[in-house]
Amino acid sequence: MIASSDILHGKVLIVDDQHFNILLLERMLRGAGYDDVTSTMNPCEVCDLHRKNNYDLILLDLQMPCMDGFQVMEGLKEIETGDYLPVLVITAQPDHKLDALKAGAKDFVSKPFERPEVLARVSNMLEVRLLHKELQNYNLVLEHRVQDRTADLQDSYQETIFTMTRAAEYKDEDTGSHVHRISYYSSELAKLLSLNETFIDKIFFASPMHDIGKIGIPDHILLKPGGFSPDEWEIMKGHAAIGAKILGDSKSPYLRMGAEIALNHHERWDGGGYPNGKRGETIPLSARVMNICDIYDALRSKRPYKPAFDHRKAVDIITNGDGRTLPEHFDPAILAAFKQHHQIFSDIFDAYA
Repeated sequence: MIASSDILHGKVLIVDDQHFNILLLERMLRGAGYDDVTSTMNPCEVCDLHRKNNYDLILLDLQMPCMDGFQVMEGLKEIETGDYLPVLVITAQPDHKLDALKAGAKDFVSKPFERPEVLARVSNMLEVRLLHKELQNYNLVLEHRVQDRTADLQDSYQETIFTMTRAAEYKDEDTGSHVHRISYYSSELAKLLSLNETFIDKIFFASPMHDIGKIGIPDHILLKPGGFSPDEWEIMKGHAAIGAKILGDSKSPYLRMGAEIALNHHERWDGGGYPNGKRGETIPLSARVMNICDIYDALRSKRPYKPAFDHRKAVDIITNGDGRTLPEHFDPAILAAFKQHHQIFSDIFDAYA
């Protein structure tokens, strides 16, 4: 409920081209205790006055020279974007009442004025207007609370991601710089592909978790300096499924995409990857984007089984193949974007080497 005192403090504007009508309405309202009543005989200045003062109620005559009440209401609609027009029309024409309500007015007062009717309608209109404002303010508070809570959840999700990524770094000292570069490769490539902002944001935080499953791989295999035996290779490939299990069934959009990438980032467009031999668009887009980024960074980095290649060599292997890596392993559209903008990858590698 709105207090009576708040209603009496409501800001009222009277608009009428007849000075006598204005004096009569002002006397009625001030006599009833309303303390913020102003008036104008110029309908052309009503919109500017409302922009400046944000009236709680406008008593508006319909028949005026220069600009009638219907034209004034059209102008007010451009200001009151919240779909509530605080207008109480003044009219002596019965036919105008329905037209005024259709035009957006909330109520009407008939001429000649009767004091009880004027005060009752003004009081009711002001109470509704103030309740409407109160609801708007409440909705704004709720919106801010939702935004704050969403920001808190996002911070929590991201902290979880950083914690899990740090855990993976302890298993492999080369992982730290690699996961930072992967974030930037993946998000920049997603931008080049004109993917939406939500996808770009998610892949930036999700892509570093692609190898989180290596936590579950024994050190004597993960850190082995030479090649793997067939049995060791099968164990090593298991990191994709392990990562998906670690990250799976989460409410976090970042962890859900992280699980998707972890499981699928070794799949190949031609169906020759692992763990499930997926091909083409059956491989999630996030994994297809991240895959070429992972390959590029692996080629640029020193590994127990290979030296670090320079940018030109890495691009040549990805675009032309070397037997182990082939162009048909990659989504053609993603490969085309890489070919056209590969210098971005070199810049990121140098910045986070």
